[in-house]
Amino acid sequence: MKLSRLMHENAEYIVEVRGDCEVLTPFMDSRKKTEKGLFFCISGARFDAHEFAEQAVKNGAAALVVERFLPVDVPQVLVKSTREAFGPMAASLCGHPSRSMKMIGITGTKGKTTTSYLLKAILEAAGMKVGLIGTTGNMIGSTFIHGTMTTPEADELQRLLLHMQQEGVNAVVMEVSAHATAMHRIDGIRYDVGCYTNLSQDHLDYFETMDRYFEAKKVFFTPKYTKAAVLNVDDETTERIIADAEIPCTRFGICTNADVFAREIEISEDGVSFRMRTKDKQERDIRLQLTGIFNVYNALTAASAALEIGVSPDDVVRGLEGVRAVPGRAEMLDTDTPYKVLLDYSHSPDALENILKAARDFTRGRVIALFGCGGNRDQMKRPLMGEIGGRLADFSILTSDNPRDEDPYDILAAIEEGIRPTKGAYTVIENRREAIRYALENAKEGDVVILAGKGHETYQEICGVKKPFDEKQVVAELLKEIKH
Repeated sequence: MKLSRLMHENAEYIVEVRGDCEVLTPFMDSRKKTEKGLFFCISGARFDAHEFAEQAVKNGAAALVVERFLPVDVPQVLVKSTREAFGPMAASLCGHPSRSMKMIGITGTKGKTTTSYLLKAILEAAGMKVGLIGTTGNMIGSTFIHGTMTTPEADELQRLLLHMQQEGVNAVVMEVSAHATAMHRIDGIRYDVGCYTNLSQDHLDYFETMDRYFEAKKVFFTPKYTKAAVLNVDDETTERIIADAEIPCTRFGICTNADVFAREIEISEDGVSFRMRTKDKQERDIRLQLTGIFNVYNALTAASAALEIGVSPDDVVRGLEGVRAVPGRAEMLDTDTPYKVLLDYSHSPDALENILKAARDFTRGRVIALFGCGGNRDQMKRPLMGEIGGRLADFSILTSDNPRDEDPYDILAAIEEGIRPTKGAYTVIENRREAIRYALENAKEGDVVILAGKGHETYQEICGVKKPFDEKQVVAELLKEIKH
């Protein structure tokens, strides 16, 4: 595409253009080799990409998008914000692939990943070929594509959508993080449906206040991004979204009046059953193979979004009931032991509270919670998670999560500040593998051991290095050692 044509399509972002040429590939990493690339000089918290423009040109950039003109001999486009221009221009260069597929975005603190898997299953039950983008990676049908972020940067996202379009995908289900809206990664896409699961404390290391975190979620439910919304009316923040909404809104829930709601809920260790009533007053009985009241909400989110784009209630039921597990989300491991081992990604206070309460509903013995907190992240949640473990678990094992660049014992000390006042029983074992060994060796018949915080992750990040650590594999190895 000619740079001049691209600028014409995105005139609202342009201040001045100097030069013209053919451009093919949008990119923001100056180290990447490209052919006729368009390099976006994005200023971040740690780096200003304007300083790497010459390197980008050496690696194939034919032109630059800048916030100040540079002494580099290639065509340049001056914009007010390279970050805000990045998504729409990347979408233009890739031919706007999202426009040919049904786009469903899911935002909220908890439940995004599970909801995306449930929705993917529903749409496949309805005969669609589905793409999935999210925390555990990306998928086209059953084919897995590695990913590094919940919501990819704009250039990677648009190329991924183009790949999905070329593979015949009819619908894309994707997690939309608060970081993605705040950093304009999804600009250039308009979703058919936007889903809101809930809001609770997380990511305050970046957003600093809950109000700023909420606003990053709320902006998704504006006409710029989303044609229609489905929202969890049981979450207290939802009415603040609806009050300002300029798009159609469907409410789902359990505790209050809703357009789509669940009743007659029964929870067991094997799953949860409920009766769902839709907007047009149809009723269906659903038996999930996933347990916990939070999975009722996840199912209602997925069902409401699917119904919004015309999927039949029967396909909704068939899709929901076919999901056996979601990687690292309340995932019961096959351990062949008299106690159960449950793997969950819960790494925030509210998520930890939810999984502990869910386990309490079906545990015959003790609830044993193994958890820690990530380094270089929101420090305020550490004592909160300690308090939750002490209050809701029969026994807590405090251990390392991803300490990153922090001293793991400082993180554990902060968690202890919260657990001590509860008088709940606990121990501290910094080495996560040894902590898991301790849990498995001390669990008794009827107990449920919850390994919280890692979920689908297959590594531990220690001193800036990601070291292999797949908890499913670790549990299998330890059980083999213990039995021998």
